[in-house]
Amino acid sequence: MTSKKPITYRDAGVDIDAGDALVEAIKPFAKKTLRPEILAGIGGFGALVRVPKKYREPVLVSGTDGVGTKLKLAFQLERHDTVGVDLVAMSVNDILTQGAEPLFFLDYFACGKLEVPVATEVVKGIARGCELAGCALIGGETAEMPGMYAEGEYDLAGFAVGVVEKRKIIDGHGIAPGDAVLGLASSGAHSNGYSLVRSILERAKPDLRADFHGRSLGDALLEPTRIYVKPVLEMMKRVRVKGLAHITGGGLVENLPRVLPEKLKGVIARSAWKVPPLFQWLQREGGVADEEMLRVFNCGIGMAVVVGAKDADSAVRALTRGGETVFRIGRIERRKPGEPQLQLV
Repeated sequence: MTSKKPITYRDAGVDIDAGDALVEAIKPFAKKTLRPEILAGIGGFGALVRVPKKYREPVLVSGTDGVGTKLKLAFQLERHDTVGVDLVAMSVNDILTQGAEPLFFLDYFACGKLEVPVATEVVKGIARGCELAGCALIGGETAEMPGMYAEGEYDLAGFAVGVVEKRKIIDGHGIAPGDAVLGLASSGAHSNGYSLVRSILERAKPDLRADFHGRSLGDALLEPTRIYVKPVLEMMKRVRVKGLAHITGGGLVENLPRVLPEKLKGVIARSAWKVPPLFQWLQREGGVADEEMLRVFNCGIGMAVVVGAKDADSAVRALTRGGETVFRIGRIERRKPGEPQLQLV
């Protein structure tokens, strides 16, 4: 007979009760995101979703992403209410580029020790992002893994599934010389380049709570990724969109070419928009070269839209009505052999 004290799962570092408490805490926020197509959401082993009846030839589009090392800054500032928006934005903006309407989103939250108040703030942000994108938060996974993460830290991942009418898929094939390139303003650094941001912060050692153009520098750096879904989908009802590029890691330099036919190039005027103060500060404090800035950060443009020249004004008006700040940043031209697919002038 052993005299050793029995070991419980809680003794091993996993609190099932905390996980149950989190599920109950987030249910009201998830409920706000529900769509008519949702048959069963949070609580089951799987979620059930119908394809909306308005689609005659529906094609499902999926995307997955995380928040990256921006989380390190959230830990440092003990701000957990915005990174959930970032998580949703990175996936829904990606699937939007093919013309897809986001239907639902699922998240994965992993930590060493589950702190219910912190996790609730994170999931509230995820639900807010889903509301902004018009998609349902229908479930996810919370993983408490002792020894895997530093105290007070967690990781986030998620994926979105959307739907597009087959004949309306945006794949860039209709892009032609003379088309206009519009740029939609970003809200900040979004969720890319934060390893470089953190290196710059280590060098500059600024006060993250000091005033920076009307708010703290920390708030400016944690500003969540802008979600372009609703304004762009509304604009697409009036204007034929030929190409959409989500400006993430790689910047305009690498992301716009992803939607262009091989024999075409984008010619972008750098004077068409003013680089926001945050990027100016990062470049100055880090001594970062122009080319590096343009390859790492969005530099003020979060989404590029390619439309016919005759449709450009209508697209600008529609996007502006939807709350976007829009710049006419360039045009499409024929590409000579050996030329890059993006030319900055």
